[in-house]
Amino acid sequence: MAKADKPYAGLRVGVKAGGCAGQEYVLSYAEAADPLDEVVTDKDVTILIEPKAVLYLVGTVIDYETTKLSSKFVFNNPNETDACGCGESVTITPVQAD
Repeated sequence: MAKADKPYAGLRVGVKAGGCAGQEYVLSYAEAADPLDEVVTDKDVTILIEPKAVLYLVGTVIDYETTKLSSKFVFNNPNETDACGCGESVTITPVQAD
């Protein structure tokens, strides 16, 4: 984001339907925060969580990993109940709101 051609408010994280396991994580630069976004700041990075994804992402740790073969975001989500063999999609059970 520091090298982007314009300033961004943060990294927007969400979940959408797709892939062979049923759901995929979605990442995009956010020009502005939505009033309903859940905002988390860690290590000087602002994460904006889409409102419909909050219960799917409770407890998730997001990291960035670089290996000899790839560089990617890695999601350690305690709510994942399954994942496809290729690693591109997951099944997530949302946390039940009390």
